[in-house]
Amino acid sequence: MNRTALITGASSGLGAEFAAQLAAGGHDVILVARSGDRLTALAERLTAEHGVRAHVLVQDLAQPDAARRVAGQVTARGLSVDLLVNNAGFGTCGRFEEIPAERDHDQLMVNVVALVDLTHELLPAMLRRGRGAVINVASNAGFQPSPYFAVYGAAKSFVLNFGLALRQEYRRRGIRVLTLCPGPVETAFFDTIGTRNAAVTGSMTTPEPVVRAALRALERDRGYVAPGFGNALAAHLTPRRPRTLVAAIAERITRKALTPAPAAPSATSPVSEHVA
Repeated sequence: MNRTALITGASSGLGAEFAAQLAAGGHDVILVARSGDRLTALAERLTAEHGVRAHVLVQDLAQPDAARRVAGQVTARGLSVDLLVNNAGFGTCGRFEEIPAERDHDQLMVNVVALVDLTHELLPAMLRRGRGAVINVASNAGFQPSPYFAVYGAAKSFVLNFGLALRQEYRRRGIRVLTLCPGPVETAFFDTIGTRNAAVTGSMTTPEPVVRAALRALERDRGYVAPGFGNALAAHLTPRRPRTLVAAIAERITRKALTPAPAAPSATSPVSEHVA
């Protein structure tokens, strides 16, 4: 019997790549996002290519009762979740006072509240079965304060520390918890956020190696993984510096995001609801 993975933000980007790699490994998948048409197309492709069952759940995770609705659909369809991939998210950047409060509120609902609520909904059944896993997608922004990405960076710090704490709580009870902390990934994050200068390091990777690194780290029962040499180096060194100094250095780097960048050619622009 195939194990089943539930992936949020699955319509494209990292979420679609998680679905593809997990389906290739024999997992049935439950695909969650707002875009029903894209989810349906992905589900049909995964079933045709890998012979797995692919279920579509259309849900806006910014809604207060989103996790309860998703869990209710899982139960109503007679499904059980062995791997929860809390991947959905988006970001804002700019001067804090210029960002609409409603946008930051929705960002926290998706990046933090829905992630915690879904874990609350699905983890108890994993415990009853004595096995299961959770992957929470954070970001390298979670390792330090991120001026001009203040809410996004703080949310990802929450995700990182939440995941590490859960790992310690459940590692002896049959549940693995991994936090994925990628650097900039070529998804529609930068279309959503409004500038490709949000990739403040100036370089990006693609979803495939990031997801591959995450699934490998999960198999090895790692607490977190920051794919890429430079990203991993920063993840290990940054927390060892004084926090105010780190914030000051980060501001010099992230202020680049305030400068508008030329739009990328539309033919190469990815489409995604997810951002790491």
